[in-house]
Amino acid sequence: MIGWGSWDVVSSLTEPARTIGVAIPIPDPYGLELQRGRQSLGDPLAASIPTHITLLPPTPVGGAERATIEEHLREVAAAEHPFRIRLRGTATFRPVSPVVFVALADGIGACERVESKVRSGPLHRELHFPYHPHVTVAHDLHEDVLDRAFKELSGYEATFSVWGFSLYEHGSDGVWRPQRHFAFGAGSRP
Repeated sequence: MIGWGSWDVVSSLTEPARTIGVAIPIPDPYGLELQRGRQSLGDPLAASIPTHITLLPPTPVGGAERATIEEHLREVAAAEHPFRIRLRGTATFRPVSPVVFVALADGIGACERVESKVRSGPLHRELHFPYHPHVTVAHDLHEDVLDRAFKELSGYEATFSVWGFSLYEHGSDGVWRPQRHFAFGAGSRP
C-alpha cells in the first residue's frame, strides 16, 4: 500500500495514531505469483506489502477511532455482495508516478462502488488523484526495471471472486498486516 499521498493526521488524545489502509486482498495463487514477481524485480517493498487492490489509501487515524471505523466497514461490507475480478495485462501511471500495475479488465465498477462507500463517514478523505483500481507490481524503481515489469507481465491474466475486503495496519517495522476481514453480506472476522 504505497504511493497514495499524505493525509492529515486524525488526532486522538488517548491513543497514538496508526496508519491503516483498506484493500481487497488478491487470493493465491495469484497474490503469491504477483508478489514473487515484484520481489524478482528488486522492489524493496514487495515483502512488506500483501498483493492487493486499494480501497482506502494509507490513512493515519487515532487509536480510539478503531471501533467506529470497524463498525463503518462492517456496514459497508454487509450491504455488498461478491463480484468477479479479471486481471489482464499491464499499465502504468508514468510519468505522473513511477508505478507499473496489472490492470483490471472486469470488476472496475464494483471496486469503484465499494471504494466510494469505504472512503465515506469516518474514513472520508479527499484523494490527490482519481480512484483507479489496480494491482501494483513495480513502484519507484529504475526506468529499465519498470519497463521490464511492464513487458514481462503484459500477458498476465487471472480471474477470481471477491469475497470482501480487509483492514490493514502499517507496523513499526514497515510491514502491512491484515487486522480484520470484512465479508460481503456477512460482517467481519478476525
